[in-house]
Amino acid sequence: MRSAVPRTARKSTRSRRTAAAAGCALLGAGALLSAGSASASAAQPRQADVTLRAALHRDLSDYLTARRTAEHISAVSLEITFRGSRPAISLADGTTRYHGGPSVSASALWQIGSNTKAFTAVILLQLEAEGRLSINDPIGTWLPQYPAWRHVTIRQLLDMTSRIPDYTSQPGFVAALEANPSASFTTAQLISYVTGLPLGPAGYHYTNTDYLLAQIIIEKVTGDSYASQLTRRIIDPLRLRATCLAPSTCPPSDAALLPVGYLDDAGVPPALLGEAVPPLALTWAQGAGGIVSSLADMTTWDRALYSGRLLPSRQQHELESLVSEATGQAIARTTPADPSGYGLGLQQQSDGLAGIIWDYEGETYGYRVLHLYFPGSGMIIALAVNSATENDDLADLAGSVYQTLQKAGAVQALA
Repeated sequence: MRSAVPRTARKSTRSRRTAAAAGCALLGAGALLSAGSASASAAQPRQADVTLRAALHRDLSDYLTARRTAEHISAVSLEITFRGSRPAISLADGTTRYHGGPSVSASALWQIGSNTKAFTAVILLQLEAEGRLSINDPIGTWLPQYPAWRHVTIRQLLDMTSRIPDYTSQPGFVAALEANPSASFTTAQLISYVTGLPLGPAGYHYTNTDYLLAQIIIEKVTGDSYASQLTRRIIDPLRLRATCLAPSTCPPSDAALLPVGYLDDAGVPPALLGEAVPPLALTWAQGAGGIVSSLADMTTWDRALYSGRLLPSRQQHELESLVSEATGQAIARTTPADPSGYGLGLQQQSDGLAGIIWDYEGETYGYRVLHLYFPGSGMIIALAVNSATENDDLADLAGSVYQTLQKAGAVQALA
């Protein structure tokens, strides 16, 4: 399902498209994760590291030159982290505004969009581990104010099989945001755009509404705000000093640390097309996509997420349990025949040569942030650009980055 405007979760189609394209792009680089790849080494000569960074910077520069007009972008950033002690690689290219401005910093902040969903899922799984709820509870147990959805389980919210419509697709929401891009929305107001609508067909269907309901359950169970729980359970323990929930826990000064984001999508209302978006006005996204972060913080989070640092083993297994995005049925893992699976706020892709990749591309009205985690090597690649657009080739950039790393011998073979 696609709405009239880009949103945190245009990943009902784009997340699958992007990840699949990323796999193709990486394979196009040749011999992805092949056994002949050299292992990364902390003792890599300094000159080789300088050469690698220069080559990766060219990847960013080439992409920005080629895609500047098509994607209406002025800034691109890259963060690569490795398993073990090898230092991270942090790079950026471009300017903070489309028509010029200061150079973008590698430590810039970004709206990370639907990468937020895994944070929400982890908090619920932590509450389950504490015995305060079960993800198999029907939401009627916790949210009796929504009787039409009383039989939907928390698990179905998190794996996108609830059949509840997406509020960001509704004309009323689109009109409200078009009238005031800085509008402040309550969670109840956002959900009201879909109450009374019929459930969709059975299966996997991406909907941001699921994660707003998940957020409300967190608040009901804890008697605390979602923002407070996010900070106490994840941001503070992981020392994510450049991460906040916009606008509630982001200092106003953070606005100056984001490149200007642009909405450049042929299907959007004319009043918004090509316009800069407010950097911290994310009350429309909340627990579905309201986090602002640096790429360094986000990759720190991703490594904790996939390593099992945040959850007991049972809940980690639940986090990574999958439904096929094609059928909505539970699957043990993705395969080349059924390559896209959705977990609890996670997405897994499978390629015959690449093996398993965990990935997610989050999108808001003015930003796209993509991360890929390679379990075999433990490497994480994160990329960010400052626009929302249908002309999304961010996966191709991921492929170029991977190829550069491979040529430099910086990619470990599959375990």
